[in-house]
Amino acid sequence: MSDTSVLARKWRPKNFAQLAGQEHVVRALGNALTQNRLHHAYLFTGTRGVGKTTIARIFAKSLNCLTGITATPCGVCSACREIDSGRFVDLIELDAASNTQVDNMRELLESALYAPTSGRFKVYIIDEVHMLSKSAFNAMLKTLEEPPAHVKFILATTDPQKIPVTVLSRCLQFNLKQLPPALIVTHLQHVLEQEKIEFEPGALSLVARAAQGSMRDALSLMDQAIAFSGGKIAEAAMRAMLGAIDQSYLFELLTALREQNGVALIEIADNMASRSIAFEAALQDMASLLHRVALAQTVPGAIADDEPERVRLLELAQCYTPEEVQLFYQIAIHGRAEIDLAPDEYAGFTMTLLRMLAFAPSRVQAPSRVQAPSRSGLPAQAAQAVVRPVAHAEPPRIMPQVTPGQSVPIPPAAVVPVELTAPVHAPVRRDASEAMPDWNSLLGQLNVQAMAQQLAKHCVLDTVTDQQVVLRLAQEHKHLQTKMATDNLQAALSAYFDHPVKLSIVLGKIEVATPARIENQNKQVRQQQASDSIAQDVFVCEAQVQLDAKLLTESIKSV
Repeated sequence: MSDTSVLARKWRPKNFAQLAGQEHVVRALGNALTQNRLHHAYLFTGTRGVGKTTIARIFAKSLNCLTGITATPCGVCSACREIDSGRFVDLIELDAASNTQVDNMRELLESALYAPTSGRFKVYIIDEVHMLSKSAFNAMLKTLEEPPAHVKFILATTDPQKIPVTVLSRCLQFNLKQLPPALIVTHLQHVLEQEKIEFEPGALSLVARAAQGSMRDALSLMDQAIAFSGGKIAEAAMRAMLGAIDQSYLFELLTALREQNGVALIEIADNMASRSIAFEAALQDMASLLHRVALAQTVPGAIADDEPERVRLLELAQCYTPEEVQLFYQIAIHGRAEIDLAPDEYAGFTMTLLRMLAFAPSRVQAPSRVQAPSRSGLPAQAAQAVVRPVAHAEPPRIMPQVTPGQSVPIPPAAVVPVELTAPVHAPVRRDASEAMPDWNSLLGQLNVQAMAQQLAKHCVLDTVTDQQVVLRLAQEHKHLQTKMATDNLQAALSAYFDHPVKLSIVLGKIEVATPARIENQNKQVRQQQASDSIAQDVFVCEAQVQLDAKLLTESIKSV
């Protein structure tokens, strides 16, 4: 592949208008060029591939364009074309990583004393400047403090902490930010449209996430994707190409933790070992995933709409309590820090998973005073569905003003208990070949949890025979149809009917209410009744009148 066909080089911005992101840097440099308020030394910091060297070259072009010092270089004059092609004699680029010694710096500084050959300024771009030796930095200080008027220094680094403060104080510093995935996706879409290459939006989102804020990495991955897919950039091909970037195994791990299935945890770890996935990186990715789950629990709006795993994140946020997420996050980051102390990475990784399993809160419910009916009777959920009084701190008692001889009324109880009985369904038959059972009732008697339970809740019963159960799942919930969830649901159905039953799930339109929708409707009814009981309470009404208080309905929770 020739250099002109490499996307990262072919689509390298030639002026500030073509830059994707970094508006804060472009605005500052543009104003400085327009007002001719130029500094003698600039320092660009930021991670790889965010545009440090590109901005430095555009800035050099703006200083030496034959039309004059401008924020919009013409791009067609001899100076602009020579800078673009890397042949401009007064633009000197130095890689400090391979020129660390003081002799290299002294030679460069001696040449700075001479006037430019053809340009207006002699521009020195020193990349990875933090790699210079201490003596080289000392040699640079004098020139940085009193530079010739025709010299401009542009320093770039990924690690500004290693640059002496004496050098930092002599430079205007600009911190280039990592590019957000949405911006990378937009730019990749523009590039592919110009290249006339077909693509799927989901594939671009995967590439943008894998690039980790680097536009250069994103374009390099896109070059690899074009070669891998042979033309159209498909989401499935991207998942196969990126390999370890596909985080489906992380969701499987959290599902197994939810089900407290130690066997599944070890099987997933063995599968990761066979795929050569780095366990330390896996723990880092797990901590990142748990962070996003915690965000989904607290601030759902923080999860972008174009996030490829948005629906799965919101599902996990409902499956786990905030305490569990925080616990697993802490165990994951400590496990990553201690993995070097383990006998090997596999042992350190699996021990971290087993620690999560050991410290996970028990999911065994305390025995209820009301005995749940047998499998042939009502589901246990139907017998226990009540709205309990809302737990809250006792409010301060309000002493109304009274006159002599007037009795003081005693405030009633803060909450009036409300009973709400779940809908009663007919008992489900044990034989699948008999009359069509009610799927909502059947689900209440199946021993399913976590993702398998979520899958079942979003399905409706299509057909049922003695050997097969067919469920229908809406297209928007197809992500729930994982192999582990399907296998667990099939095992639960087989255990219920006392003989092997094959489970088939078809995608299609659902016209009746799913158990998930029924559950949500019942929850809304219970919440409304709890809110009404609080709003109508006499003591609460008196507090609102006498203290000018407001009732925060969103703080009322139905238990």
